[in-house]
Amino acid sequence: MRFAWLKSRRTNYALYLTAYVLIILAVLVAANVLANRYNKSYDATSNKRYTLSDQTIKVVRNLKQDATISYYDRMSEFARAKDLLDRYDALSPKLTVAYVDPDRKPQLAKAAGVKNYGTIFVEAGGRREEAKSLTEEELTSALIRSLKGAAHMVCAVTGSGEHDPDDQRSGGAAAFKQLLEKNNYKARSISLLEKAEVPGDCTVLVIDGPRLDYTEPVVKAIGSYVEKGGRALFMLDPPLKMGRMDIAANAGLGKLLESWGVTANNDMVLDMSGVGQLFGLGPEMPLVTSYEQQPIVKDLKGSATVFPVTRSLDVKSTDKTKVEKLFETNENSYADTDLSSTDIRIDPRKDKKGPLTLAAAGSYEGGKGGGKGRFVVVGGSAWADNGVLTSRSFDNRDLAMNMVNWLSSDEDLISIRPKEPADRPLSMNQRQMGWVFYVCLVLMPLIAVAGGISVWWKRR
Repeated sequence: MRFAWLKSRRTNYALYLTAYVLIILAVLVAANVLANRYNKSYDATSNKRYTLSDQTIKVVRNLKQDATISYYDRMSEFARAKDLLDRYDALSPKLTVAYVDPDRKPQLAKAAGVKNYGTIFVEAGGRREEAKSLTEEELTSALIRSLKGAAHMVCAVTGSGEHDPDDQRSGGAAAFKQLLEKNNYKARSISLLEKAEVPGDCTVLVIDGPRLDYTEPVVKAIGSYVEKGGRALFMLDPPLKMGRMDIAANAGLGKLLESWGVTANNDMVLDMSGVGQLFGLGPEMPLVTSYEQQPIVKDLKGSATVFPVTRSLDVKSTDKTKVEKLFETNENSYADTDLSSTDIRIDPRKDKKGPLTLAAAGSYEGGKGGGKGRFVVVGGSAWADNGVLTSRSFDNRDLAMNMVNWLSSDEDLISIRPKEPADRPLSMNQRQMGWVFYVCLVLMPLIAVAGGISVWWKRR
């Protein structure tokens, strides 16, 4: 009878209760440990606003040295920054995020040169860069600048009707220049007419839609630059002769590219599939959604890019170059060879049917002095002008930067970049607002009141 209390109902109840409590505590502890170690979340927003981009993930996870993000603000504002900064912190043990209140630690803030609340510094490899705002685009850009150090120089050729890097209008190239500068590149214009020689500080040379023929010395200067190890991006429009639009064939430049294995055909690609109509595009603006495995485009799976007024390319490798196509149009596209008429007329007998190559990338391995040049050729230039690059409907920005990254040997930066937050306001006319008012403030309260009266009447 000494241990009879162990068999009592009260004892069994106490043991069961203790076991349940211990199990619940163990589950809670395990859940907190796992949540702290594996920071997972699900982003249900349509534009993935709360998910870090592929580029950010790639840059942070590939860190080979310690990096620090320091956020200087009032303690009451830390929560606003944690939502974004903690996602960076969870990507790699080599990245540390520090929150500093300048009012509580004035000496630390003064030593860092902090003048305003909300200042963000990114440090890596002994270099410090400031992020201009609390956005993923600015933070990742500052991290890249601190890792890469001195910026590469991108030189845009001017003087023969190319797109102007300082032109803010729809057909200008100011958006391309701004994109380069945001991604740790410097950009400037050069002219090869006065002195047919590419400056030595140019990492990447950009030929952006020339409307006039290049002279022979200019063509030779560009060819010599690439063959000695230089990098160049060629964007060549079809030679249209329509009204005031008169684009030269640029035979000299075309012959140079042909010697490297890329032939720019005298045609204009028309997409007759109707897919572009979903985006409000006409047949003269081919839409591309599938890409090859070349490093420039292999990460663009699921992305859509558009190429207004473009020509087709024929691609083959030579004894000194290795050339790969980047992407093609769909099967319901044609290469229209009538470049003097504004009417869209397909002649299956003479117009080549798709798929048609629109861009190619190549390496020149037979260079003088052992240099290995690189070049990218696109059959048009309008895909990189202000009107297209500022559109949120297409991923031309990523494609443009991936091309420059590959040309400058920054392959580790090739990816899908942070997107600016999309502003999607709800617009309603007067009638729709009236419906919302009557449904929310009149009909639904009346339904609730009627339901209450019905219940009262039944229980009465």
